[in-house]
Amino acid sequence: MRLRQPMPEISGATEWLNGEFTRNQLVGEKPTLIHFWSISCHLCKVAMPSVNELRDNYKEELNVMAVHMPRSDKDMNLEEIKQVAAEHQISQPIFIDDEHKLTAAFENQYVPAYYLFDKNGLLRHFQAGGSGLKMLEKRVIRVLEEMEKEE
Repeated sequence: MRLRQPMPEISGATEWLNGEFTRNQLVGEKPTLIHFWSISCHLCKVAMPSVNELRDNYKEELNVMAVHMPRSDKDMNLEEIKQVAAEHQISQPIFIDDEHKLTAAFENQYVPAYYLFDKNGLLRHFQAGGSGLKMLEKRVIRVLEEMEKEE
């Protein structure tokens, strides 16, 4: 995905955990962070406390959604996904993407990967890999500040 592209439809989940989102629910009121992860991804687990901190610190101003993107057939064990999600306090809705439908819509190839959309559903920041989560928070703050100026 390129910057300023609209958020794809949120559809094609093989399962949802912790609730469910549609694109319409994510666009209009506040920015959205969508992060891709996988149970076999060590960097995803290392980064999860920072993602959870963002989720908790900005819970009133930011939607957060997780996408579990399996990297192999072993990553498709739903019970293991639930267990790892619980261990790492992933309480936000988790889109289980066993068929890679959302992954394809995002043109995503990485875990962890982070997509930050403004309240209008336009992509404002993309980041992949385990490092640089301070930069992600700076982008979140910038998008929130821009939103305040618009009001």
